[in-house]
Amino acid sequence: MKRFFLGFAVLLLAAEVGSAAPPHKGHTVLLGAAKKVPYSRVGDPAGATAAETELTIRALLVDGVLKEWTTGDAHDITDRSFVVRRAIRLNDALPGDTLPRDKPGKWVWQRGPWLVVDRVTGRGAALRMPDYDPGVSQVVWFRDYAAYCGVSFSGKILFAVVWQVGGRKPVLAKRLGGFDQEQQHSDPVCGPVEWQREPMKVTFHPAGREAVGYEIVPGSAVLVEDSSDEPETPQTPAK
Repeated sequence: MKRFFLGFAVLLLAAEVGSAAPPHKGHTVLLGAAKKVPYSRVGDPAGATAAETELTIRALLVDGVLKEWTTGDAHDITDRSFVVRRAIRLNDALPGDTLPRDKPGKWVWQRGPWLVVDRVTGRGAALRMPDYDPGVSQVVWFRDYAAYCGVSFSGKILFAVVWQVGGRKPVLAKRLGGFDQEQQHSDPVCGPVEWQREPMKVTFHPAGREAVGYEIVPGSAVLVEDSSDEPETPQTPAK
């Protein structure tokens, strides 16, 4: 009988401790209403076309606080992570420019890198895509794969690129031909990429060239999602 009461007391104490623990704090992550801002090639020479005069942007809000400005459509990778392209507000004032006191900058908008956002932790991180060029690479997403036309570091070669979020190297990188930088602000260098599920295949449509398709060997998702939104405790280096 004593053992019964002792065991019951331990269970009761454990229940009380568990109920006293603070509840997990969730985060509210959402994209705000769309609005348009002035946009031109002067402000964004790498991304704007000659005909563009406005850029549609939306605020990325975490718990009601503005974290980033974004542009374009978001894509859900998993039930908790999505990708969206960042919009950057850049100070374009020269050192000798005379500016009003109430406006200490000359601000222009630019299309920025893609971000992966975790709805649970509220964290966002820039994606570093191989051979990605903001003025050329129009990304088309499928699952956690990004397909786009990339440009070599020298700016002279056009590539067909498929990159998996979290991967260290592209799943596919095939040369499509030479690239003339004068093409960058004319018609799209590549038409929209097409995805096929079974078998997994991607088709590129480079301007002035025949369409070319590649089969992709699917792999498991390599996106790592944090299990907690608590900051990691730094380890003390051994002496």
